[in-house]
Amino acid sequence: MLTQPRTYQLDTSQKRFISYHLVIAVIALTVGSIFGPLQSFNWGGLDLYQFLEPIGLGDYYKGLTLHGVLNALVWTTFFITGFLTLTTIVGLGRPLKHPRLNWAGFITMAVGLVMAGIPILAGWASVLYTFYPPLEAHWGFYLGLTLVVVGSWIEGYGFYLTYYQWRKENPDTRTPFITFGGLITMVMWQLATIGVAVEILTMLLPFSLGLLDGTDPQLGRTFFWFTGHPLVYFWLLPAYISWYGLLPREAGGKLFSDSAARLAFWLFLLLSIPVGFHHQFVDPGIPNSWKLIHATLTYGVAFPSLLTLFTVVASLEYAGRKRGGTGLFGWIRALPWHKPSVSAQLLAGILFMFGGIGGITNASYNVNLVVHNTAWIPGHFHLTVATAATLSYMGISYWLVPYLTGKPLWKPKLAVAQTWFWFVGMLIFSNAMHVLGLLGAPRRTDLNSAPYVPEEWSGHLLRVSIGGAILLIGVILYVLIVYKTARGKDHLPEGEEIEVPIAESITDPQLTPMWLDRWRPWLVGSVALIILAYGPQLAQQISNAQFTSPGFTP
Repeated sequence: MLTQPRTYQLDTSQKRFISYHLVIAVIALTVGSIFGPLQSFNWGGLDLYQFLEPIGLGDYYKGLTLHGVLNALVWTTFFITGFLTLTTIVGLGRPLKHPRLNWAGFITMAVGLVMAGIPILAGWASVLYTFYPPLEAHWGFYLGLTLVVVGSWIEGYGFYLTYYQWRKENPDTRTPFITFGGLITMVMWQLATIGVAVEILTMLLPFSLGLLDGTDPQLGRTFFWFTGHPLVYFWLLPAYISWYGLLPREAGGKLFSDSAARLAFWLFLLLSIPVGFHHQFVDPGIPNSWKLIHATLTYGVAFPSLLTLFTVVASLEYAGRKRGGTGLFGWIRALPWHKPSVSAQLLAGILFMFGGIGGITNASYNVNLVVHNTAWIPGHFHLTVATAATLSYMGISYWLVPYLTGKPLWKPKLAVAQTWFWFVGMLIFSNAMHVLGLLGAPRRTDLNSAPYVPEEWSGHLLRVSIGGAILLIGVILYVLIVYKTARGKDHLPEGEEIEVPIAESITDPQLTPMWLDRWRPWLVGSVALIILAYGPQLAQQISNAQFTSPGFTP
């Protein structure tokens, strides 16, 4: 068991509250992950959608929408808010200041999920998770997504109020890192989602209710990507909290640099939002100068990612050498790969290095023109949300579920195997998608029904299906392990309990410069940079907006 001083232990009601988040998250992942492999099989020439037609789920784009919404939006948002509840309570060593507020946020999210899910299942919202206008969905879909976002905001307010109380009592103490990272994640999320909130409330919802005759597709895309790119960091930052603040302890070491970790999170807050125009390089209504500014800022956000790579690897090397690793790379073999939580996060980090390289490629204007709207793009984000984030969340689950239930993890060796299934499946799947993108294969396309598919795509399409099949095995094993753990009859031995594995820093966090623990200058800088990067162009697009594009229902 862990040897550090006892950390704050959650009571039964707090554990139950977090568990409800995880239950919905895992159900969403389960359902959404059924349709991901179906699409990969479809690309390989095996159409299984026909067998779902009797229950109304035989449509390719309905399945694609379910996969994107449930996996990219619902699984992540519910898991993240539950995990950040834990990091807030345990990090600060106190219960939530207003637990009823957080309950209200959770219920709002759950109601929004049901409201958005019904139109998708009914075939009234097959608009994919990007829901670009003039694609038109039922008003319930838009209102439901809005409630999911608003509910997450409400839970964030509960975190802020709890932190405010702690700060008044500890004015000169550095914020515990796992809480610090969670608060920045939520602040970034609340700033970033202003874009999609404005898009839905001022355009898409009135349009779907018949209050507007049409939409402005360019303005809609701009609002969406105001949110869409920082959404990636909403997925990633909780994984980074674990990589910095928990994984070193699990590996037997310490955090290499508390200061570097905090600086990286501040830079993510500062730079992750004003970069959305690099998703709109081919949009004709945006001047090249603004595209250049956002491309430059996108290269800038690569810096905290590289800082994360250095600091996390240094922390792991420290752990590996403490465990007896020698030589240039011997410390890697010495890490506790037999622990499923550790192996999941190590493998997630390995694949994310390739995802980061792909992200820099996407930000390059000339290269982006080649890969835009091709299979390269889903190949890229399956290395981010589906690996760096999702595989890390799976690893976190392997200690979090036992912590919440008081029951030992079911078949730890099988859990380690599950992480490797996911790693290998994603390696095959994502590589094939990248290659297909370079060969010109389009994304968002039912290639099994396409009138012409070049022969040179065939082998890579088959690899997409093989990777999807392995990933399906991986997600089935994950859900089975989590379920069997939570429902297991065995309990931890008397007097033995699991603690949240909070990593110590090599240097005392109190030695971290105070400017890395002050909120005002970073918040002001973030808002100012957002206004500079988006203000003039949004003002122009709004003043010239023409809501005349008629709706289109797939």
